[in-house]
Order: sequence, then structure tokens, then C-alpha cells
Amino acid sequence: MQKYRRRNTQAFTFLAYFTFFAGVALFCIGLYNADSLQLNEKGYYIAVMILVAVGAILTQKVTRDNAEDDEIIAEQERNSNRGNISKAE
Repeated sequence: MQKYRRRNTQAFTFLAYFTFFAGVALFCIGLYNADSLQLNEKGYYIAVMILVAVGAILTQKVTRDNAEDDEIIAEQERNSNRGNISKAE
């Protein structure tokens, strides 16, 4: 039986969380400095909002995939342990 391989590497998982938190931080900085927004600042604001939305979706996907991968790997380990026990008997 082939061992299951995780879908997301640690670097990809880190990047997903970093993207989300960086977008939220930039959005908060923009809100803090939002006395009177000019047109070019509104464009930056829209770009940061898109970054937060993509980061949120990506973070949710990575979290779900990692949880599913953990379940699959745990099930495979249980099955392999059962096989080792039955072979020993």
C-alpha cells in the first residue's frame, strides 16, 4: 500500500497564513490613516481588500486540506497497525 502524501507543504501553509495576516495588517494600517482618501489611495484599498479575501479563502482551504490529510494519515496508521497485530498472531 502506498503511503499517503500531504497536499500542502509547510511553506505553502505558512504562505497562506502570512498572506491573510499581512492583508489584515495592511487593511488596518489603511483604516488608521484614512482621514481623507484620494483616488489613488482608494485603489490601494481595493487591492488590499482583494488580498484579504484571497488570503481568507486560501487559509480556509489549506486548513481544511491539512485536517483531511491528518485524518487520512491517522486512518492509514491504524490500518497498518492492525495488519501488524494480525500478522503477529
